[in-house]
Amino acid sequence: MAQGARRTFGQVAGVVVLAVAVAAFLAVAAVRHGFFDLKVYYGALTFWVHDGGEIYDFLKAGTQYGFTYPPFAALVMLPMAYLPWPAAITVSVVASVATSAVLIWWLVDPISRRAGWTRWFALAVALCLAAAFEPMRETVNFGQVNTLLLFLVAVDLLRLLPAGNRWAGVGIGLATAIKLTPGVFIVYLLVTRRWRAAFTAMAAAAGATLVAAALFPDASREFWTEALWNTGRVGELAFVSNQSLRGVVARLDPEHPSTVAWLVLVLATLAVWAWRSRAAVAAGDEATGLALTGAMMCLVSPVTWVHHLVWLIPGLILLVDNAMAAPARGRRRRVLLAAAIIGYGFLISRIVWAWEKDFTGVDGFLGSNTYVWISLALLLGLPIRRRATPAGSAVEPGGVPQLEQPEGVASAGERHRVGGLRPVG
Repeated sequence: MAQGARRTFGQVAGVVVLAVAVAAFLAVAAVRHGFFDLKVYYGALTFWVHDGGEIYDFLKAGTQYGFTYPPFAALVMLPMAYLPWPAAITVSVVASVATSAVLIWWLVDPISRRAGWTRWFALAVALCLAAAFEPMRETVNFGQVNTLLLFLVAVDLLRLLPAGNRWAGVGIGLATAIKLTPGVFIVYLLVTRRWRAAFTAMAAAAGATLVAAALFPDASREFWTEALWNTGRVGELAFVSNQSLRGVVARLDPEHPSTVAWLVLVLATLAVWAWRSRAAVAAGDEATGLALTGAMMCLVSPVTWVHHLVWLIPGLILLVDNAMAAPARGRRRRVLLAAAIIGYGFLISRIVWAWEKDFTGVDGFLGSNTYVWISLALLLGLPIRRRATPAGSAVEPGGVPQLEQPEGVASAGERHRVGGLRPVG
């Protein structure tokens, strides 16, 4: 057997073994939520379209949960009301898997080419690992929209904006019209002084919202005047699944959580984020800007359920990226790989649920907020690298820059490099 064939056979066997191991892990560790959130969306849309009710009046039987997204989200999801339930599940799962696969490809492919890895093998391994990632599997099992929103934002920040495309910002605007929290990426564009993209995002968000208001005036009036402010519809702030700074404060005193303490933490987080994100953009490191803003959003949002933490995926991949760009036997590579492995290990472990019933004491404080600490670590410690574009080279097609090996690193796969990023400090 030729060397190339042996390598391919070994890689196929490795992927099969990994896929089986992940499937076995999911069979034991994954919680079946029965597409709970998708049932809320489906029930609300059916109640609205077929039963003549108002979409924001619907509550899933036996719960306080109803449709909490803006009316434009209802417009996007409207076809679901005309599908049978199994078809709605299929569309949700396929959309989550497809958007995740494209995003991971964008982030992993430059690493594989620079390092000389087989590209399909690197993607297959990354997708298997993503399947075990608790926020990802929770997104799929709940029938959530997280990966769609992350994809829309990534289209702007990883593809359109680096390429100077005049449509950059539309994806962020549409994501904001579907769910308000991605609006922090409009703030990101403003803080980093990308005025055109910021105003494009605002125009897209406003336009989508106005279209929904014109089509559904009653629903729009109810959302913006009542449903938006009804915090009881989203769940208990102290619940261990809320891995935000607000959740940390609420678990310290569930009966009387300190709003002042939360606001102080939020302001400090925003200050660090603004400083680091501006440094990332000044260095041309748009992917790190995406990762930092995703981590910040998870921290400052009043409610960040575990499935919302798919926004940490870019940061974890970039830790690996930075590690592989460091000297092969250097301390930097070891530290960054260890950080990626530890962060990923905790985020597949369901560790916070060990304190679901009792999060008191020092162990409760540390353990029940594990994912918050990971978000903070990414915000504070994710490396920023300066893009280097040597004379005669070009940025990778699509606008995602390649990452340059630091001086002294063995240049395996160097023939694939087009442009790059250098560490900043």
